[in-house]
Amino acid sequence: MNDVTRRKEPGVDQPALDDQLASAPADPFSSTAVVVRGKAKKPAKLANKGLAPLHQQAAPLRNKIITALRSAIELGYLEPGQRLVEMDLCEQLSVSRTSLREALRELQSEGILEHSSNRGLSVSAVSAEDAKNIYRLRSVIEALIVEQFIEKASDAQINELVKASENLKNAYRTGVLEEILSVKHKFYDHICSGAENPIAFDMISRLVLRTSSLRARSLVRKERQVESINEITLLVETIRRRDVDAARKAAIAHVNGAAKSALGAIKT
Repeated sequence: MNDVTRRKEPGVDQPALDDQLASAPADPFSSTAVVVRGKAKKPAKLANKGLAPLHQQAAPLRNKIITALRSAIELGYLEPGQRLVEMDLCEQLSVSRTSLREALRELQSEGILEHSSNRGLSVSAVSAEDAKNIYRLRSVIEALIVEQFIEKASDAQINELVKASENLKNAYRTGVLEEILSVKHKFYDHICSGAENPIAFDMISRLVLRTSSLRARSLVRKERQVESINEITLLVETIRRRDVDAARKAAIAHVNGAAKSALGAIKT
């Protein structure tokens, strides 16, 4: 990953994310992240990194904790198998144990965290077989939403998607994992909104998070970034032509390319 520039890690008390976490949306594509003290590893260069207290505003504090933990998992700060220590998390996020436990229970119910008698609560690891199934499910869902987008989107929405795709390709060129994930979120949000299928967006979000460690290692590879740019270009061009069959094939090809790159990081 020598194509990705790394930045020096600041101390854990740095309040770099205070404002971002205070207004962060409750979705797993959020570009904001937290990191457990002494256990963080950078999968790519990041715009910001640190811990800061979470302050309750309009959204429930539990949602903010969930967003922060999901982001940490997605960006690779919390790795598969890593044990979560409640006392450390409460201190670093400035939240009560009650609020933290509510958030942890929800993440556990989604399969993102798992509990064992000898290790306690930890980030769930995904097997090679589970990862394959997740990518196969994604290919089906993403082909569906592309088809629905073509059927329902206006010309203006298609033009907006073209602009969103240019932003996504530019994000790939930066090689910054946080930027890529943030812009990909907006890109797929636009497709799902135009397809009028928020359920699919939620399903994709959950599936993506389950393979976040593999995905992070894949996305920072220069070869995969170039492949992704070409795949997105083809996908958007077929959508612009409103060619359903070609667009479905392009969507499936994009997910298959992601799967091939990500699954290469683990032993089958």
